[in-house]
Amino acid sequence: MSPALFLDRDGVINVEKNYVHRIEDFEFMPGIFELCDTARSLGLTLVVVTNQAGIGRGYYTEADYQKLTAWMLAEFAARGIDIARVYHCPYHPTEGIGGYRRESFERKPNPGMLLRARDELGVALTRSALLGDRATDIEAGRRAGVPHLLLLDAGATADAAADVVRVGDLHAARTWLLEKYRR
Repeated sequence: MSPALFLDRDGVINVEKNYVHRIEDFEFMPGIFELCDTARSLGLTLVVVTNQAGIGRGYYTEADYQKLTAWMLAEFAARGIDIARVYHCPYHPTEGIGGYRRESFERKPNPGMLLRARDELGVALTRSALLGDRATDIEAGRRAGVPHLLLLDAGATADAAADVVRVGDLHAARTWLLEKYRR
């Protein structure tokens, strides 16, 4: 079993723009490719875990999401970076439409997507790290037993819990990974 770097999508891989679902609106965060290349070179499996309630709310379709995800993965692959898997949760407990309106063990802050990665990819959660930009990301990692929780917080406006490493940008996250995982 190998450790993973779990990445949230919106706000970590791409600039947060509220329900991004079109290629022309997707803007990669500065430093994301360098961060992922470093993580890969350190032996971390790259896994994306993303809530996609925009599907459940009817803002875009599953097909729209899959098209954008395929394009995003191709952009990483063009740079020699393999994302092992992208997990997403389209459900929302109060704002979902039809069958999308429900609780889900997959929806962060629940740990379902991370536990699936453990089971499907053989990820060693106890040696992994998670990088997110919201408390729900951090809580999902905590509930899954991921010991290294990084909160991307450029504004640094609130105190984080003792088990959270706050990073101001992806370059700082890369530096942290190098210090923690360098062999």
